[in-house]
Amino acid sequence: MSETPELQLPSYAGIPEQKIILVSDDQSLQRARLYLTAEAVLGFDTESKPVFMRGQDSDGPHLVQLATPEWAFLFPIVTQAQVELARALLKEVLESPDILKVGFGLGDDNQRLLNKLGVKVQKVLDLSRSLSTDRKRQMGAKAAVEKYFGQVLQKSKRISTSNWSALTLNQKQLKYAADDAQSALLVYLASLQVDGNSRKS
Repeated sequence: MSETPELQLPSYAGIPEQKIILVSDDQSLQRARLYLTAEAVLGFDTESKPVFMRGQDSDGPHLVQLATPEWAFLFPIVTQAQVELARALLKEVLESPDILKVGFGLGDDNQRLLNKLGVKVQKVLDLSRSLSTDRKRQMGAKAAVEKYFGQVLQKSKRISTSNWSALTLNQKQLKYAADDAQSALLVYLASLQVDGNSRKS
């Protein structure tokens, strides 16, 4: 008797490329400010160039991602010019007590942002902890997307460990970074509905 093959889950489509905004000039910065400051909850993540040598410190993060339900805004902070462009808005949003920032595995992000930008992140929720039922085994983004959407979030190690300090990021990097932030937000919103409904029933 042959076993029934496991049901293949569909891939998580993620955010369309035209909804990903790389904040690189005043025009894109003002657009980001308009959208981000209007939200009560944002998806949040950072990316850093990996460190492969023992004892070597990272000068990351090199990219900060903030997402609304429809848009993802990516802030490269590699050069001094990029840092100066992004710093004021990132400080305004990330330090705001009125905007909740949600993401997965934010352990080092807040300290690195303080070290690099002088930004002290406030009102942040790490979904790895808040969605987990087991203290020893925290829920990651892939497991959460599967649980709440029945889809598979593609997490390429080749992209996650790529050079995030490159002056020009490729489309795969931009899509990966945008999906990281936006999927966290969508999972959080879905969890509110599921948990709310379970409490009512």
